[in-house]
Amino acid sequence: MRQGRYGGRHIAYDRKPPLVVGLAGALIVSVNGVIGSGIFALPALLFASAGTFSPFAILIFACLYGSVLAVIAKLSTVFRQSGGPQLYAEHAFGQMIGFQIGWFSLATNMAGAAANFHVLVSYLAAIFPFFEDPSVRLATIAMLVGFFTALSISGTARSIGAIAVGTFFKLVPIILLTVIGFIQSGVPTDVILPRFSEFESIALLLAFAFSGADVAVAAAGEAKEPRKMLMRALFINLAGVAIFYALIQMAYSAVAPDPNAIDSPLAAMGDKLLGPSGSLMISLAAIFSVATYQLNVFVVIPRIAYGMARRGLLPHVFAYVSPRFQTPAAAIGAYGAIIAVLALSGSFTLLAVLVVSVEQLINIAVIGALFVMWKRNDAGLREAMDLRWAIIVAVAIGYIAWLLSLLSLESALHMMGMVAIGLGLYALSRRAGVRQDGIDLPEGRA
Repeated sequence: MRQGRYGGRHIAYDRKPPLVVGLAGALIVSVNGVIGSGIFALPALLFASAGTFSPFAILIFACLYGSVLAVIAKLSTVFRQSGGPQLYAEHAFGQMIGFQIGWFSLATNMAGAAANFHVLVSYLAAIFPFFEDPSVRLATIAMLVGFFTALSISGTARSIGAIAVGTFFKLVPIILLTVIGFIQSGVPTDVILPRFSEFESIALLLAFAFSGADVAVAAAGEAKEPRKMLMRALFINLAGVAIFYALIQMAYSAVAPDPNAIDSPLAAMGDKLLGPSGSLMISLAAIFSVATYQLNVFVVIPRIAYGMARRGLLPHVFAYVSPRFQTPAAAIGAYGAIIAVLALSGSFTLLAVLVVSVEQLINIAVIGALFVMWKRNDAGLREAMDLRWAIIVAVAIGYIAWLLSLLSLESALHMMGMVAIGLGLYALSRRAGVRQDGIDLPEGRA
């Protein structure tokens, strides 16, 4: 791995994106890291397994997931660079493990984004049959990838502003539908406890529903006060999303729309409450939801690659920051190009099924990083953590172990394959890396 500047173009590579993300921006990013297309299918699946207990299952699961999020949030108070769990693992365990965590994060996110472009065009086709034509579908995906890539490169503040607008148009119709559902059907009061096996059957589904709640930490290097603000943003977001999900689920239980509409339960709920206009309203909200989610990942996830390139783990070209737009243009452009290839070729399916399982490996690395940093007393962590953290970490470990026990052998084999691919990519990437940055801890502390 080379040290120092990158040829004669060092000025372009010394530049860093400005600090433009405040608490509101972090909340917007966090909300859209969680709420995408899943909410439009979640109610029917949860109700089928947990019945009237499903809103409470959501809140219970939010608490379990919150134990893992607490560890990530605690570590976010130490670092001020982009990368999130990848950065934490790199600091605690070295560059090889840090690269693997970055590879897991990038690969699963790119696969998910590629799959979501097909979901987005499917929603468009449900309203506008023009998009059903296969050639039009592929052309639309290509144009959407190009648009999101260009918008993400054009400026972080501008992109977050666009995400905020999309967030309004995707949440307001769902909130309106939920309120109308309670007005017309009342609030359900009968709760039937499910068997544990029924609750366990929705565990992976709920884990997927909450995945991405920590996405804001990946762009910590562009946050104004990451050590003070990100923890607050993560927990406000988790609480808000959990309550939002639970209220939707409760309204769905009260309205009891067509149970056969498994793929589009909220649209069926809208149709029952408001007729065809209700179904159309939710379909439009779904388009905004998926599109906003997609833009969100285009803004945030390339920052992982950018941070890795700054620290020599990826080819140095990914550290390039646009002089005009002050964004990591090369990392964003490469991210968009790979997603375009995956989406247009349809080769994302294998990786897309690994999101939950790979996320648990990342969570294990994060908990391990916290333990190593506590033992070394990095950034004074030992003094900043009391006995409550022993309980939080124990719950987090139990939660992760439980989810891993639910995974299939096929998922485990796929994860091992990803590890092997990551080792090969690490060996290749180090040769083209230039280490510009170390890892910053608070000044004057160990």
